[in-house]
Amino acid sequence: MTDKKRPLAEAKTIASLLPAIMRQLFAVHDHLARELPLAQLRVCGMLYDGPRPMSVLSRELGVSLSAMTQIADRLERARMVRRVSPGDDRRIRCLQLTPRGKKTLRLREDDRVRRVSVVLQHLSPKSREKVLATLQTLIRACAATREQDGDFQEHDDHSLASKALR
Repeated sequence: MTDKKRPLAEAKTIASLLPAIMRQLFAVHDHLARELPLAQLRVCGMLYDGPRPMSVLSRELGVSLSAMTQIADRLERARMVRRVSPGDDRRIRCLQLTPRGKKTLRLREDDRVRRVSVVLQHLSPKSREKVLATLQTLIRACAATREQDGDFQEHDDHSLASKALR
């Protein structure tokens, strides 16, 4: 394989491995993912660190504001989120996780951490260190790429990694 083709081949391999890893680690064990459609689940994950304006959520999800409103309506009916107005400006509508929504996501994250822990027990301590270091390097490269593309949002490596778990 030529040196020019190698990065593309590596990218294809990584692109196929990451979803396979996620399915192996989380799909079978993730009850919430079976109950909520992906878009609703993503919104809940985005709200884990606090309320966010619906307009921002719709942009980040790449959906129209009317689609975001429908997602919010469904999540409200499921008692996972509520609409709030920050401060005195009632024109801005934010979504905020309810205590039920926070508890559900916390339990989901705990289940995922337990599953990863079980899998990591099959690796040597040195292999676990290598996996962690490699994933942290990949997260930093993702952040650098987003910054280069003008799509950078301030996050430290820990918050990016923790959001990846949700």
